[in-house]
Amino acid sequence: MRLTSIPSEADDLLPAARHALSASLSDLEHLYVAFSGGADSAFLTAAAVEALGAGRVTAVTAISPSLPSIEHADCAAFTAELGLRWIEVDTDEMEQAAYRRNDGDRCFWCKDALMRALEPIVGDGGTVALGVNVDDLGEHRPGQRAAAEAGAVFPLVEAGFTKAMVREASRRMGLRTWDKPAAACLASRIPYGTAVSVAVLGRVERAERALRAMGFDELRVRHYDDTARIEVPTSRLTEVAERAEEVADAVSACGYRYVTLDLQGLRTGNLNQALA
Repeated sequence: MRLTSIPSEADDLLPAARHALSASLSDLEHLYVAFSGGADSAFLTAAAVEALGAGRVTAVTAISPSLPSIEHADCAAFTAELGLRWIEVDTDEMEQAAYRRNDGDRCFWCKDALMRALEPIVGDGGTVALGVNVDDLGEHRPGQRAAAEAGAVFPLVEAGFTKAMVREASRRMGLRTWDKPAAACLASRIPYGTAVSVAVLGRVERAERALRAMGFDELRVRHYDDTARIEVPTSRLTEVAERAEEVADAVSACGYRYVTLDLQGLRTGNLNQALA
């Protein structure tokens, strides 16, 4: 489900936010953007190139088993389109027991691993930035705390960008990511308390890849041991149901015994409800 409209408040606040963002970025010597390929980090990267020039901006993508291969490929493509230096950094969160046990602070250890991996690359003159927007501040995102404690900055928050403003600014800049559906790491498909492993991440990715091949480009496959819970936008629930046998066969082939469809539809971050 692609976006077709942007709230009007994005138009009203955008000029001041763009000016504030450009001013804050212009003061930096060299910016290293933690680049996931999503709308937020893509916009921040493009805005940084406008403010600093491509020579003073580097996009950095954390490479681990939790990064979907489709997002990895898109990171490479987008940075190539900008003519920008792109670095792939191997992170070691899977080696950390605190990450694998998958409690409410899992994301803290992921960003901690990224920031540690960036230390020798960034050096004394560089600044690490994350594409966090104002709307993200109200969500459970311990990774933001890990990044901030390690010295990262959040330029979009400082300039007052909401998610809607990011998308509208991206559209005006001609960025193809302006209406890109929200994505997240594969570990976000695993309920808190269920251990994260390379095998489970691989199973989830294979299942989602199989469903994308069937035309369901916006989805999540939530992992519950031998059960897969499929989330798609409510507008596509009927289509999944009509193709139930095909869908079940595709997901079962990835290692799941039971395949279910969530009638509440796609809800990003809904596993955080268990922390309430």
